[in-house]
Amino acid sequence: MPLTDFLSLPPPGATSFKRPFIKMQGLRNHFVFIDQRNSSQPITPAEVVRICDVHEGVGAEQVITIEAPSEAARAQGAYAFMGIFNIDGTEAEACGNATRCMAYLLFDESGRDHLLIDSRGGLLSCEKAGPMEVSVTLGPISMDWRTIPLSRAEDTAHLPLQSGALRDGLALHIGNPHAVFFVTDHGAIDIPALAPAIARDPLFAESANVGVAQVIDTHTLKLAVWERPGMLTEACGTGACVAAYAGRLRGYLKGDTITVNLPAGPLNIRLLEDGRAIMTGPVEFCCAGYV
Repeated sequence: MPLTDFLSLPPPGATSFKRPFIKMQGLRNHFVFIDQRNSSQPITPAEVVRICDVHEGVGAEQVITIEAPSEAARAQGAYAFMGIFNIDGTEAEACGNATRCMAYLLFDESGRDHLLIDSRGGLLSCEKAGPMEVSVTLGPISMDWRTIPLSRAEDTAHLPLQSGALRDGLALHIGNPHAVFFVTDHGAIDIPALAPAIARDPLFAESANVGVAQVIDTHTLKLAVWERPGMLTEACGTGACVAAYAGRLRGYLKGDTITVNLPAGPLNIRLLEDGRAIMTGPVEFCCAGYV
């Protein structure tokens, strides 16, 4: 039975259980998936907050809804739409690791090895790369200040922002906004102390994820990302893509294929000539139940 079949099963009699869920993780980014394709009951921000709370709910970094694609997206071949909800109940445009996990569920459901997922950030091409490994094509990456978006025109290759050792950053967009800062000693940076000031700076009209990167060699980065809801994450797929792009733009990295080492493990990033990036990494089933 495909894993997603569980998501359509009725709760086991207890009225306190309202929705079936599946929990998955990609490099210790953990997500709760809820299938909304045959449901008329929307997920509320309060539900998202409760589900993500490890003390009261399942515990997750995001709640992901599997929804029917729009007619326009379906006409382009989209199999499903992905709704992405942060721990504070706000909606996000993109999440690379969540996309890989959702693609795995949909590969299992459909028997396919390749499919398109629609999202607020656009159509995402996903491909099975191994038994428990998925590739997703993200982007294109943009550094246009209006796309990111910034609140005013600035040089996005050299941001006029500083927080302690975080200086001379880059602003990029890959479906969601990022700032990337390169440092010489990653371990010496107190990211939770320094990154929030950048993330919340009025220059970022919709706030930003903040990546702190150290160049290991011309094909390898070490990276940690402070995400917009206010947490230091174990891994960030979109952050890995923009950090690789930024490193090559600065001349720190060479070639098209970059290994980005995150706290939970490595992601393989292949930069394409059209500004998109193919991210490849592992996925894993955690548990299933009802909330």
